[in-house]
Amino acid sequence: MDAPDLNAPDIAAVEETPQVRRRRRLSPGKRLPASRLVGPVLVLALWAVASAAGRLDPAAVPAPWTVLETGVRLWTDGTLTTDILTSLRRAGSGFAIGLTAGVALALAAGLSRAGEALIDGTVQLNRAIPTLGLIPLFILWLGIGETFKIAIIAIVVYIPVYLNTHAALAGIDSRFVELAEVQGLSGFQFVRQIVVPGALPGFFVGLRLGVTGSWLGLVVLEQINATNGLGYLMFQAQNYGQSDVILVGLVVYGVFGLVSDSAVRLVERRVLSWRRTLSS
Repeated sequence: MDAPDLNAPDIAAVEETPQVRRRRRLSPGKRLPASRLVGPVLVLALWAVASAAGRLDPAAVPAPWTVLETGVRLWTDGTLTTDILTSLRRAGSGFAIGLTAGVALALAAGLSRAGEALIDGTVQLNRAIPTLGLIPLFILWLGIGETFKIAIIAIVVYIPVYLNTHAALAGIDSRFVELAEVQGLSGFQFVRQIVVPGALPGFFVGLRLGVTGSWLGLVVLEQINATNGLGYLMFQAQNYGQSDVILVGLVVYGVFGLVSDSAVRLVERRVLSWRRTLSS
């Protein structure tokens, strides 16, 4: 009888050893640099290719290089510079007022039952009314000048800021409130250590929506009895059939929206660096 091979593996032991499953990676992976520019660059490339191939009517959709030449001309003669500064002033003023009002109302409604009873229903009613539908009424109240434009932008901004901040406040775990009471925190300490960290994620969502809303409202408002601004520039170009000028205004609006949203995202990542989320 042959002697058993001591170096041979134990087949039964190998069969009984459970196979180690390879862990499947479910996260999106590492963030790509300048990933949000991929989509706009792709759209620009398709636009350029279609224009070069003659697939687009130059009178309706001018080529990208034509729009660029028009933008440089408008910038050189000072027209575009003046309109951009005017639009930035209007959007900035309305945004600042709306942001302040939204945060203040959300804190008052989120930290007090009496404040919630007085404020939340009114804001929900305001949200149900199309904001741009308030333009005729605000013109009667505030006149046709700059005041009503800034007021409409402020309303467009404060609604998403309030809704998201208030929802974040309402979603704070009550156990944190009980812990703050047990620890004997003062009202200021409670707001700083519990309320602010709990409300910040929702606040930044509302902030991003408010920034976008300010630009959307500005497009419409600058076409109502305005003498300058990007919306006025586009409205005048429509009357003269200048599609290249209209596209210049749209590109500027798009750049402003992308840059402002990216800035808010950057601040959000820095302020909320303590969170471990899917996007981080």
